[in-house]
Amino acid sequence: MSRTALAALALLAAVSSPCLANSLIGAGPRSGIAKSRMYATPTGEWNKLSLQEGKNVEVWTLDGDALNKVTFFGGVPEGRPLLRERDKKNRPLPKVTANMLVTDIPTLLETTYRSQFAVNQMTVDTQVPAVLDGHNGIRFTYSFTKADDEVRRKGEAVGAMINGQLYLVSYEAPAIYFFDKDVERFRALAASIKL
Repeated sequence: MSRTALAALALLAAVSSPCLANSLIGAGPRSGIAKSRMYATPTGEWNKLSLQEGKNVEVWTLDGDALNKVTFFGGVPEGRPLLRERDKKNRPLPKVTANMLVTDIPTLLETTYRSQFAVNQMTVDTQVPAVLDGHNGIRFTYSFTKADDEVRRKGEAVGAMINGQLYLVSYEAPAIYFFDKDVERFRALAASIKL
């Protein structure tokens, strides 16, 4: 490779790095999560990924999103999907509706994952009433496998419909070891959410 090409590649990497950088989330109050009125108080450090999965989406991780991740969906309005659509024509994503019941939230997440991430196996394992900052909601657990890596993952989420908008926070990790390792940290984080 020529020196000019190497120099151009190095310059491109240097210029684009800050745009793609992840950021450290320290312990303590954190506002404006997922570009919404949602805030939380983590008790330890997390990494906020620069990954942009949607307008009202923010992803945090401890060890990398393949090993554990928390996804915040902050005030997803009516008519919008949970995630940015990759193929609207051939694989459209389901949309949030203002009159959704909390029991519709797990189905919305499942349908979204099946289409967006080529999930070939997914089950919603439990659903129980929950409260998200004083609002009636749902807590549910689920498990899924993506076709591209065949790793069995477990998830837990808490969500509520508030003034026609969906607020949801989910935690996912491989079922072997990683899910159980950090699920209590997720539960503490989810319990700290204020809207």
